[in-house]
Amino acid sequence: MKLIRSFCMALSLYSRLPVPRVAWEEGNMAYALCFFPIVGAFVAFFQLAWLILAVILGLGTVLTAAVVSLIPLAVAGGIHMDGFLDTADALGSNASRERALEIMRDPHVGASALIAGTAYMLLAFALWSEVETAAPALFSLLLVPVLSRALSALAAATFKNARGEGLLASMQKASDARAARVASALWILAAAGVMLWRSPLCGGAMLIAALVSFLAYGAVSYRRFGGATGDVAGWFVQVCELACLAAFVLAAKIGGLP
Repeated sequence: MKLIRSFCMALSLYSRLPVPRVAWEEGNMAYALCFFPIVGAFVAFFQLAWLILAVILGLGTVLTAAVVSLIPLAVAGGIHMDGFLDTADALGSNASRERALEIMRDPHVGASALIAGTAYMLLAFALWSEVETAAPALFSLLLVPVLSRALSALAAATFKNARGEGLLASMQKASDARAARVASALWILAAAGVMLWRSPLCGGAMLIAALVSFLAYGAVSYRRFGGATGDVAGWFVQVCELACLAAFVLAAKIGGLP
């Protein structure tokens, strides 16, 4: 039962998917990080379903790319984009570590967040416009939301927390860190294996992009904020997914893939 409650906790915290509500208790959060990548699997499912529907209906590239770009926000309820925007404000402030942490907690949206958010969505839309939905390598791209969340869960079970409070800190304190690391590693290996199997070129390019994003996550967390926070974790998920999308498009173009 604890596994089921942790599963429901993970989906209720990190998505808008309808699941039974469970009490906010440490026991129910023990294995929530282990199930975090399943949210990414739902993102992949809805993106695939939309791309298939777009082909059936003969929809144009613009509408297809726009909707597939928005699906991750809809499924996750914008929780990771919120962290991305808060972190963009903090990074753009060039303030001290303490002030930067305060900026991330400020509910107001600054200029840096607006610029970063707009640029992010425009670039995601443009990159998806370059993706050939009939390409055999497409399935490897759809696994990116699973990979990004598995890496995020691994970091949550490993990185130092900058504040010692907040959603991420609560998850870290309540989670079985060893189980989270093992589960995250298995998710990462499974996603990476399938991505390479479906397309060695594109899959390899995306794995390199994910690794670089993960290293950047660690560097930004420790050097700028003294550790990870929930906002920086959301920033990482968004950066990782955009970097992998760019790597996929670039590799497909270079390799002459359809």
